[in-house]
Amino acid sequence: MSGERILIVDDNATNLKLVAYLMSANGYEVTTAQDAETALAAIAKSPPRLILMDLQLPGIDGLELTRKLKADPATKDILVVAVTAYAMKGDEAKARAAGCDGYITKPIDTRELPREIERQLRGDRA
Repeated sequence: MSGERILIVDDNATNLKLVAYLMSANGYEVTTAQDAETALAAIAKSPPRLILMDLQLPGIDGLELTRKLKADPATKDILVVAVTAYAMKGDEAKARAAGCDGYITKPIDTRELPREIERQLRGDRA
């Protein structure tokens, strides 16, 4: 499924760079954003097939941004995968209730992330 457009939204520059490098190395077309406003502008310019969404963003957080995207007919079909340090009981359920299609915890497993993205793009959402 390489060649697909992916938007990575994360306010941590190190995480953003790591995930962008990893996705690019696996053949994906990558765009990045460090906040919700930049993400919305990137989506309007060139909608991605999938968004890797940090949940802890300044201003509008990742859960609210996901709700907004899923409520809009123009963006509701974009896959959203939460990528977060939230790992407490119930956090995944909150992400899924907001509309996230997948949930990945930090620190990122650099071997598993590309496999999970491929599963999501194929429609295998366990």
